[in-house]
Amino acid sequence: MTTYTPIGRYFNVKDGRIYGHVREGDGPTLVFLHYWGGSHRTWRPVIERLSPAQAFVSYDHRGWGESTQVPGPYGIEQLADDAERVIGELGHGEYVVVGHSMGGKVAQALASRRPAGLKGVVLVAPAPPAPIGVTQEFQETLAHAYDNDETIDQSIDLVLTNGELSAEVRRQVHEDSSRAGEAARTAWPRQALVEDFTDRVGAINVPVLVLAGSDDKVDPPQLLREHLLPLITTATLTELDGTGHLSPLEVPDQVASHISGFVARLQHLVVLGQAASPARRGASTGRQPASKEVTND
Repeated sequence: MTTYTPIGRYFNVKDGRIYGHVREGDGPTLVFLHYWGGSHRTWRPVIERLSPAQAFVSYDHRGWGESTQVPGPYGIEQLADDAERVIGELGHGEYVVVGHSMGGKVAQALASRRPAGLKGVVLVAPAPPAPIGVTQEFQETLAHAYDNDETIDQSIDLVLTNGELSAEVRRQVHEDSSRAGEAARTAWPRQALVEDFTDRVGAINVPVLVLAGSDDKVDPPQLLREHLLPLITTATLTELDGTGHLSPLEVPDQVASHISGFVARLQHLVVLGQAASPARRGASTGRQPASKEVTND
């Protein structure tokens, strides 16, 4: 098997450039979108557990990581626009979007546009399409979650995780959480969190795999079953064992395994679809018979 080395590069987006890591290789390309407080580094433990030939791009949202100089707005629509620009610059024909938490909401907005080349979506501990039980008091409290080392520690221990992070990973979370400017850091709790995409996500027409942490205090499995799955008819949910909200950092083995399995099923369905195409069967069905197979997995 050929091993491809990731490279760092910048992508042109509105009003600036955002930084990411790219690896050429086997498709479909995985497009990783990180959580509020993270960076492209959040996905590194997962990527290290994927096939070394798997093509991917993992980049910093505007305002985060190495993209802190890119100005707002930092709302979901702008972040989805950025994702489309990154995908367009890569020029890869087929891709799967993998979004975590805030990145999951961005992935939903992007997929609802039905962009060319999108083959599937993986939502890891995703924020639901609309806020559930969010009050102004909660928004204001959340806006200060990453104010300093003490509040970041409290967020990690009381909200984001279910177990201990290694010293190295904990240090990374601290660095990523505190690096963003004030505008980017507060845009999620005060604006993007309460953006409502309920009337949009029903347009998603590709297979969607939802990965929910068994002990997630932010977006628990039952909340996603009630407030996300009924809105996205192509979605199925799988629980990850023993993890909180930061599953890419807590249980990267599980996350990588489910992503790999999802991509393999997509590839299998492509083969089935080709074998069942009218040209090969001498008949016209007008349907994609394989779609139901994935969504009911």
